[in-house]
Amino acid sequence: MRIGLISSPFISVPPPAYGGTELFIANLAEGLVRLGADVTVYTNGESKVKAEIRWLYPRHEWPLPAELAGVIKEINHASWAIGEADRHCDIIHVNSALAVPFSRFTPRPTICTLHHPFEASLAELYGRLSQVSYVSISAHQASRYQNIAPRVVHHGIDMKQYRFSEKKEPYLCFLGRICPIKGTHNAIEIAKRLGMPLKIAGEIQPIFRDYFETKIKPHIDGRNVEFLGEAGPSLKNELLSNATAFLFPVEWNEPFGLVMVEAMACGTPVIAFPGGAVEEIVNNGISGKVCRNVDEAVASLRQDTFYPRVVRGWAEENFSADVMARQYYKIYAGLLEETALTTDFDAEAAAA
Repeated sequence: MRIGLISSPFISVPPPAYGGTELFIANLAEGLVRLGADVTVYTNGESKVKAEIRWLYPRHEWPLPAELAGVIKEINHASWAIGEADRHCDIIHVNSALAVPFSRFTPRPTICTLHHPFEASLAELYGRLSQVSYVSISAHQASRYQNIAPRVVHHGIDMKQYRFSEKKEPYLCFLGRICPIKGTHNAIEIAKRLGMPLKIAGEIQPIFRDYFETKIKPHIDGRNVEFLGEAGPSLKNELLSNATAFLFPVEWNEPFGLVMVEAMACGTPVIAFPGGAVEEIVNNGISGKVCRNVDEAVASLRQDTFYPRVVRGWAEENFSADVMARQYYKIYAGLLEETALTTDFDAEAAAA
């Protein structure tokens, strides 16, 4: 089976720091390779994923200089990649809304994984392009896109890339984009109420610079609240594996929340606010706790006991890259079988 996985041209696969979709693509590609699939990843020239790589743009470029420049580059890359995959692959798997309309120009079975929250305009677009098979990354996300009846496949990660630690240090950790919906301010409030140090790592996008300067930076003192910048794989492992708990106090409907799985892979429980897929990912009371507010989060961290090996076991059983790859492989095989049956039927009809 020859599979074309189409990433964006902006962030390398796997990502050096920020890039949840690119990490998903890297994990899926390498999981499929372990299953014996022939995988080509259409990305940029600096990518190091363990699969065949093809690229139009040689360099990683993030953040983008301007939104329009990014749209133009994405469209150019996606149209080129689908044309290439049409010639070389049996299955085409895209990962952005801008790539979906180009499915009109290939007879190959095309899959699109939805990595974004619900948007009515995108739901309408997807409904018009019903030849594409859609996959949601959570049941909550799928429930919002009922018009296209997407399958659901949770993200998975390569567990070997995450350092398990049974012994935890007395600090809390926040890792993610520094923006209001991710709840960085809530994490600071939880840590202060507990009197525990908080270590923060993440990207500050230009649009949220004012939020950082006014709501986050005044609390950073290098001792009780530390800001460590963006986290690459090494720093991410260090922060997550040693923390008493990982804080995920979001204020929106999270489509998935891959970093929760990364924390659990390190044996670190997740203390999260509800929203979107959170309650699908956190096994409440086992791999962490879903709390309605700061008060409940503080109470959980004071009272609840979590066992690192049990937390890691939950992640291994439900969110490994191999579990994810097997589910996608099954979808691909079914689509190829459907295509073969349709082709045979059309040939028989023509002959008659």
